[in-house]
Amino acid sequence: MEVFFEDTKPFKIKKSVLKKYIISLISNELKKTGSITIIFCSDNYLLEMNKKYLEHDYFTDIITFDYVENDIISGDLFISVDRVKENAEKFNTTFLNELVRVIFHGVLHLAGYKDKTTPDQQLMREKENFYLSGVDLSEMEL
Repeated sequence: MEVFFEDTKPFKIKKSVLKKYIISLISNELKKTGSITIIFCSDNYLLEMNKKYLEHDYFTDIITFDYVENDIISGDLFISVDRVKENAEKFNTTFLNELVRVIFHGVLHLAGYKDKTTPDQQLMREKENFYLSGVDLSEMEL
């Protein structure tokens, strides 16, 4: 797992611990872990990506590029740090909790979960909550 920062101030997170939780999620979904790259970026950077690759002209918290082959989970997760901060305030949670939720959301997409319909959104949220409940956020802080 690789982590990069584009057009946003880098922050510290224990990548080894995050990786452990991502591998656990993937294993729990009966898949194998391939190459996962997380790119933390600004709202504007992700907006341009959203326009260019998805033809969507709006802000979002994450865009997932799926490179999954068979049951090997691989992909790029582009995450707006600005949007995660805003959503953490909106949903009265910590930045780190919301950040991990968004990362898990992207990995769940790679595992095959969708979120276009209400039932799919409910299942996605249940999965996010399930995996978040097993996370000790204090392990990730430096």
